[in-house]
Amino acid sequence: MKNYIHNRKLIRMVSLYVIVGVTSICMIIPLLYMFSTSFREHGYTIEFSGSIIPDNPTIINFTRAWSLYNFKQYFINSLIVSIISLFFEVLIASMMAYAFARLEFPAKEFIFYLVILVLMIPNLANIIPQFFIAKALGLRDSLLGLSLFYVANMLPLNTFLLRGFFESLPKELEDAVLIDGGSYFTIFSKIIIPLSTPAIATIAIFSLLSFWDELILALTLIDNVNLRTLPVAIAAVHGQYGTDWGLVFAASLIAVIPVILMFVFMQKYFIGGLTSGAFKG
Repeated sequence: MKNYIHNRKLIRMVSLYVIVGVTSICMIIPLLYMFSTSFREHGYTIEFSGSIIPDNPTIINFTRAWSLYNFKQYFINSLIVSIISLFFEVLIASMMAYAFARLEFPAKEFIFYLVILVLMIPNLANIIPQFFIAKALGLRDSLLGLSLFYVANMLPLNTFLLRGFFESLPKELEDAVLIDGGSYFTIFSKIIIPLSTPAIATIAIFSLLSFWDELILALTLIDNVNLRTLPVAIAAVHGQYGTDWGLVFAASLIAVIPVILMFVFMQKYFIGGLTSGAFKG
């Protein structure tokens, strides 16, 4: 009986490793091919020579993307939009989530479910209303205006996730602060935020990915060439009659660097946010 149980566990573990290994290979190979093509001087044709390492590697695609195609300015624009959006997203989402989790006010549950209802509406369905709102408020061709719409689009999901985490925190700590004469702002800033670092880091990573890679809204709201963000600029690199894939892949690798760096520095909080039961309920 023990051998049967042991063999069953072994088969399950081996199967799991095989599935994870195959999935990882399927995800890594396209990235390696993109990395390899970005170091080829001429990438107008998609070819596979059987080797990931190019015969004559060169960084000309990176220098062309950074200088000739004004990617430096687009990179800065994306950085500005992402930092502004991330700051206000984390601040507003955490405050909304705390209000829904701990405070009592009329129609709280009704308002919360209205916020959650927004999650069921595809973002593409909101493009036209958002365009007219931005036009009416004078927010078109503005990095700040684009940031505000990014924040609004991510608020429902992040509020939902953080509310579940806040409700799992012990309420006795808050009661002790109130007894000592502290305010709800003191509770929020001195207790809730420090204890919620894993959850906040998790929504920060997901939000940054969304802000950094967003194309449709940036393409709709921004007409000024000098205010383009990286996804719009990368899409513009595609030619009408031919596409230099080496240049496109080099630009894509430049664009992905900040996201990778953020994940590397925040991965311990990210893993903690996913494994601590933060998002139950």
